[in-house]
Amino acid sequence: MDQLITRPTIAEIHLDNLAFNFNSSRAFIGTSLNYIAVVKADAYGHGSVECSKRLEAAGIDWFGIALVEEGIELRNAGILKPILCFSSFWPGQESQLLEHRITPVIYQLDRAEILDEVAGRFGTTVPIHVKVDTGMGRVGVRFDEVVDFAQRLAGLSNLRVEGIMTHFAAADDLKQNEFTNLQVRRFEDAVTIFRNHGHYPTFLDLANSPGAVAHPNSRGNMVRLGGILYGLGGDVLPRGIPAPELRPVLALKTRVALVKRILRGETVGYGRTFTAPKDMNAAILPIGYEDGYGRSLSNKGSVIVRDRLTPVIGTISMDWTVIDISEVPGVREGDEVILIGESAGNMISAEDIAALTGTISYEVTCSIGRRVPRRFI
Repeated sequence: MDQLITRPTIAEIHLDNLAFNFNSSRAFIGTSLNYIAVVKADAYGHGSVECSKRLEAAGIDWFGIALVEEGIELRNAGILKPILCFSSFWPGQESQLLEHRITPVIYQLDRAEILDEVAGRFGTTVPIHVKVDTGMGRVGVRFDEVVDFAQRLAGLSNLRVEGIMTHFAAADDLKQNEFTNLQVRRFEDAVTIFRNHGHYPTFLDLANSPGAVAHPNSRGNMVRLGGILYGLGGDVLPRGIPAPELRPVLALKTRVALVKRILRGETVGYGRTFTAPKDMNAAILPIGYEDGYGRSLSNKGSVIVRDRLTPVIGTISMDWTVIDISEVPGVREGDEVILIGESAGNMISAEDIAALTGTISYEVTCSIGRRVPRRFI
């Protein structure tokens, strides 16, 4: 059978940089802690299976996911380390948790009761982690309702509280340190309450990436590394503080599909949002917003062609992007174009794109669609 030929739009994933970021972060934060690699959302768009395999080889302790389905994918790929499902589970998934050895985060008593009943039928005790909402205002047992929750959980003999966790709302903003410290105190109070009700958790897990780097008092004995594993620290870590050295893991590339002339006064793209101020040369790129190169970059993004920064012109469409190559001599069809990455000292990062579009780097990499193949290096 002939090999399938695809368009030349790819995301390169540099697995050695991923391992470097883990080791660099561990050395900075502390080697005696337990580390969860957050690989939910397809490892922030980087490819969860291959990233997990590399991190498992590098010595990661746990993997963190959002969906039971994500955990099953990892187990089917041969991942052996413990897997923690942050978003608990949906009724009906209990046997899948047990079969695939996925540890759920629990914050609803009805979920705990369902799991306890199923564990009893299987004659086993299931480890769980309990999430306490110390101020995020999202999922978790409210910090002022922990006493009742811990007491009622103690009556479920087929569950064992292996860990207690929380999530910070503003650990990346040093101006809100007082609130972060309040969350730490609420968490410590919750741990005391659980212990007073006969629960003895092994793992105390507060800190996400910015918490682990910027707030040493929040590290407990387990931390969750998300964005910084993928080199995405520039817009999620507080500026001006010591931080681990990080290397970018993802590069987004394509090739020129077409070179054409645009005459003075002619317009480009949907809505005619760009009018040529002079006769120009343009290149058409086979990438668009379906691939994660967002429409909000229209007339403001840049790419690298032949080692030079080159502006995006016109409205980015679903499948195509147009760039101005008037100042880049010799561009031809098939030339490589870098949308995220570096060449000859010019750099475009996911953080740069996020700053242009009013978001964070996590959304940029998560948005790179599945029709963009990941090439693991």
